[in-house]
Amino acid sequence: MMFTTRFAPSPTGPLHLGHAYSACLASDMADAAGGTFLLRIEDIDTSRARPEWEAQIYDDLRWLGLDWPEPVMRQSERGSAYAEALERLDNIGLTYPCACRRADIEAAAGAPQEGVPRFGPDGRIYPGTCRHRPMSGRTDADVIRLNMALVADRLPDLAFDETGPAHAGSHGVSASDLVTTIGDPILQRRGMGGSYHLSVVVDDAAQGITHVIRGEDLFEATPLHVVLQYLLDLPVPTYHHHRLIRDEAGKRLAKRDDARAIATYRAEGLSPSDIRAKIGL
Repeated sequence: MMFTTRFAPSPTGPLHLGHAYSACLASDMADAAGGTFLLRIEDIDTSRARPEWEAQIYDDLRWLGLDWPEPVMRQSERGSAYAEALERLDNIGLTYPCACRRADIEAAAGAPQEGVPRFGPDGRIYPGTCRHRPMSGRTDADVIRLNMALVADRLPDLAFDETGPAHAGSHGVSASDLVTTIGDPILQRRGMGGSYHLSVVVDDAAQGITHVIRGEDLFEATPLHVVLQYLLDLPVPTYHHHRLIRDEAGKRLAKRDDARAIATYRAEGLSPSDIRAKIGL
């Protein structure tokens, strides 16, 4: 199977040096393997996505010397694929509607048991307040969650392969750990076709992604993605979680760090080679 990877930014702000590192690394690894580098636009949050930021993504990446096959997959055009995946999970009785807001979850979570984590890859671990609700009672105000307690009852122990420097090796995904370390993740947010966790696994499978190359901040979400891949009968790619580009204080870059935006460095006269030197490639 041909090595196929992707870079999947959201058009919600300018690309920074961290994005440059992830995109260039993925492209370099694909080139080294004689494979394919794809670009995917993760614009599922249409309230925050902007066409001018999407145009800037294409411009910055091409300036860096990257290219990719056309057309580019855009999540805003993939609603039917996410709906099909949700229906499949609903048909096997693993989803439920949830009306809880963030403040409700904070209040219901209370004091956690000693040694039990407060947060997982989907944020605050949900206490299961709405777990009793049937999908037939869903309203437009609800999100859709995965009932991880039911998943754990039917799931075998799973595993995924990791080639990133900090986590290289085979990693088990134990069904018994899912409820306490992940909780009931959101599969569809209000007003969106799906959540990040659902859409990313559906899209990776649709694009034939064999190697997922992304920042190490997403390593903890990978067990959840492997669970969804199993439940939806999708292939599990090899994962490579790379180091993060950080500022002088050791804080990872965010889109609000406009001073480190690729476009800013371009305006200052730096070359693509200068950017590669800055990010250690």
